[in-house]
Amino acid sequence: MQKEQKRRVEVVPYDSRWPAMFEAEKDVLASILGDGCIAIHHVGSTSVPGLAAKPYIDIVAVAKARNNAVEILQNAGYTYRGEWNIPLKCGFTKRNGRNVNLHMFFDEQHPEIELNLLFRDYLRTHTKTCEEYASLKMEILQDESSQERVGKLSFPVYTLRKREFIDDVLRKAGFNRLRVLKCLTETEWAKAIEFREKCFVKSGEAGLPQLEKDDPAQEHFVLYHGVDIIGYAHISLNPGKDTAAEIRILETSEEEANTWFLKVLTEWIKIHGYDGAHEFTKVHVSL
Repeated sequence: MQKEQKRRVEVVPYDSRWPAMFEAEKDVLASILGDGCIAIHHVGSTSVPGLAAKPYIDIVAVAKARNNAVEILQNAGYTYRGEWNIPLKCGFTKRNGRNVNLHMFFDEQHPEIELNLLFRDYLRTHTKTCEEYASLKMEILQDESSQERVGKLSFPVYTLRKREFIDDVLRKAGFNRLRVLKCLTETEWAKAIEFREKCFVKSGEAGLPQLEKDDPAQEHFVLYHGVDIIGYAHISLNPGKDTAAEIRILETSEEEANTWFLKVLTEWIKIHGYDGAHEFTKVHVSL
């Protein structure tokens, strides 16, 4: 995967050309994806009239076949960036002509689709909240440390500092879906440690793995119900052989969420080419 040059975060006043830029890019995507295209949505701040934004057109698209879509998009000039912190997503950028961030999913029911649309529509219909969001962006950027990047995923601090506001909007908008994210924010890591402690105490095992945030052989996930974290999972990569993966810890606080969480993790392991998705040696569920 090609590394993208780390640019400074810049927020500019709303540009009335942004909707037309989206429509033009939507036509391009629909043409190159053909019958494999299910839906294309304009999301993010450039989709909200009057809102200051980073000058990138954010697009959520849904396609039928993952491997086919990735190949087609790469051949059409999109650069594949991985899933960022969202399992089962494919992220792309395009910087020749229009600046586009493409968020590709392969399930119409993926919770991130509803999340993006709810957030967009709430800002479109709540002027005061939209103004508060614009002010928050400028306030964050006044601190030079917001340009720094953190963690294995190299996320800008600017993005992380908006999460509390975004979660508040999502709560008001009624977002209540289950969703899985890779651990990224301080809140997510703190919850991960809290769930791990429950798991250690309950299991009485000394052999449960240590948490190493930057270890490439570890992946850490949190399970959300709406904007509240209700679960955590630790996956060890390559335990004993290069293509193996093992869920070492799975801890949740809502019984009905267990099966869905496990399903997402299993699919993630499979998509990334690992074996042993069902060989879970230490799975602990807190009800």
